[in-house]
Amino acid sequence: MEIKKHWKYHVILGIALLLLEWLEDYTINGMKGLMTNFTSDYQGLILTFYVCSIAIYFLNFFVVAPKLLSKKRLIPFIIAVFGMILLFAGLRYLSQEIILFEFTGRHNYHNNSRKLIFYVFDNSYYAIKPILYSTIVFLVLQYNENKDKLFQLKLEHSKGEVDFLKSQISPHFLFNTLNTFYSELIDKQPDTAKDIYRLSELLRYVTYESDKDFMPLQQELKFIEDYIYFYKIRFEDQLFVSFEVNGNVGEKRVPSLVLIHFVENLFKHGIVNDAANPATIHISIEDTFLELKTKNKVLLSDKYMDSGVGAANVERRLKAIFDERYEIQYTKENGQFESYLKLPL
Repeated sequence: MEIKKHWKYHVILGIALLLLEWLEDYTINGMKGLMTNFTSDYQGLILTFYVCSIAIYFLNFFVVAPKLLSKKRLIPFIIAVFGMILLFAGLRYLSQEIILFEFTGRHNYHNNSRKLIFYVFDNSYYAIKPILYSTIVFLVLQYNENKDKLFQLKLEHSKGEVDFLKSQISPHFLFNTLNTFYSELIDKQPDTAKDIYRLSELLRYVTYESDKDFMPLQQELKFIEDYIYFYKIRFEDQLFVSFEVNGNVGEKRVPSLVLIHFVENLFKHGIVNDAANPATIHISIEDTFLELKTKNKVLLSDKYMDSGVGAANVERRLKAIFDERYEIQYTKENGQFESYLKLPL
């Protein structure tokens, strides 16, 4: 989440709240009440109080809210709020009633008020403020970020629709041509005709059926199988690529044409005709997630990690769909390139 860099909002909010407190002091007790904030006896208490408030504010903003509130885990978030109230009371007691007392010899709370139940209850009022303010700022910034993300996706979708319409003439011509070849060869050369039909289905899937955000996993796996099949025809018996799928496919769905990106990179940049270093494509399907792993020897002349336009587009799309609920890694070591993808299902 990019809201971590918006420090100006925290600074503006802090200044505004500080000015409001000074205004409240002035309104209730006049200039004397306002100037109390600047006396030497009061400075230590104010400083420690604000340090505790700021600590709770940023703890909630950077840790608790992103991990719980952004994922709609309301009950754990409520429990965490009570935990932060206790933490605030503990920090304030440590800083004011123990550390500051060692220097000034004065307690902020009277003896009876320093009892555990009353002290925590009284400080819950002060703790709620930074928790509430940080939660509001977090939700507002998250809303704006999601709104911008949605707007960007709509722009990309509109552009994709225009590009798709522009490309319709060429695919129609190509499919008609392939169908003509298929009709002419089905009786004379049935194996060749079947390959043409398979190629036509592969192209049809890319052109017409994969414009949706999600597609059945079964169709995506078939697309990968067809893709590898034509490389087998091209390399004949010199293709050394292992493709393995483990798990129950069922009715699961995945983002369209994401898995093929990793397979395509393997064939485009890797060495796939070396029997001593066979390339591997492994897909593991669990109940709630899918893992894809590829490994291949790298062409020495190929800057595998530098050709990042396709990878960047895939990752941007995954982030738009899953936010932070996915994993993607690329590693290159000792002439071997490995990629790893984990998607929720």
